Amino acid sequence: MDPGATGDSPSLPWRAWSNMTMWGVAGLCRAFLSGLCNAEIHGGEAFTELLDSRRDPSQRTKGLITVSNHISVMDDPLVWGMLPTRFWNKRWSFGSHDICFQTRPLSFFFTMGQVLPTHRLAHSQFGGLGQPAITQAIRLLSKGPFPVDHHRAPEERQHYNLHNVCVDPFSDLSVAYTTNGEDAHLAPSAYACNSYSWVHIFPEGKIHQAPRKTMRYFKWGIARLILEANECPDVVPMWIEGFDDVMHESREFPRFLPRAGKNINVTFGSKVDSEAVFGGMRSRWQKLKAKVEAADAQSRDLPAGVLSNELLNSKEAVELRKEVTMKIRNLVLDVRRTRGLPDEDPKEGLVETWLEEGPKREGHMKDDSWVRDI
Repeated sequence: MDPGATGDSPSLPWRAWSNMTMWGVAGLCRAFLSGLCNAEIHGGEAFTELLDSRRDPSQRTKGLITVSNHISVMDDPLVWGMLPTRFWNKRWSFGSHDICFQTRPLSFFFTMGQVLPTHRLAHSQFGGLGQPAITQAIRLLSKGPFPVDHHRAPEERQHYNLHNVCVDPFSDLSVAYTTNGEDAHLAPSAYACNSYSWVHIFPEGKIHQAPRKTMRYFKWGIARLILEANECPDVVPMWIEGFDDVMHESREFPRFLPRAGKNINVTFGSKVDSEAVFGGMRSRWQKLKAKVEAADAQSRDLPAGVLSNELLNSKEAVELRKEVTMKIRNLVLDVRRTRGLPDEDPKEGLVETWLEEGPKREGHMKDDSWVRDI
């Protein structure tokens, strides 16, 4: 066993595998973008200065969230290949459990790529706002380390035989958590080195390739990250273009190959004054949380990032998440506007608008957009 594995960081071999995975993939993306495409980045200097200010984990005082539209299966990791190499192993993101973690090799690859296994509610009973992927993201955006819990009662954990499960083969530390009672994943928030991390999120939750470059509504998971991290994270909105041409959903054989010769643009917005924008909403969340915990002793005993049914589903909590989510979406639209695109119809940001699609969830839609549930 590796003596370097501690509560501060994963084992040295684990870190080496992760770095090789992330640098290797980002390097391939850089080669493709620089050699076979016309790629431009806007606002990158200010963003890299922000990342440089966060390179020493001991000096970070808050997490970082980047948020953008989602237009292809290659958005992440292609977009990060445009950054300087020193940042290629920094971000955490979300990946569909039924796609990215369906086999052991895939699970290992995406875990090494710092991807959190996320259940989609349309495909799994384990999806939704209360799932462990959201819990891990909240903790990554907070000051750690956090002890590992399995989000289940002790007797249920015994049934699933998850006591002392270790998913780092190079370490004897037990730092596993489960997303469905059957799998086991390394808990990144169990390590102090991951305090106040950088998390990227595509809040649309689906690929949306629209002729008018509009977005779908944003899902509420982003609101949990903003409201529940122990310090209000920095937020940088982004707008990406051209990746849909690289991997358009209408592409034919060979579908697995990205198309070269495309124009790609990535625009980073300015860092948001998070306290000014979200401080009032976070204060309302804290008051709501305190009120619920005062009335329910069990709520007070829940670990960080785990909520009671009341805090997940009450009308006040839902309305607050809606407000935060719409604020985030508007910030991304502000960056979109800098690209010279016309304002979209405000109805585009409403859940009700997209319910009119009917039972068809993906493919070529009636508004001539392409949607993929990923």
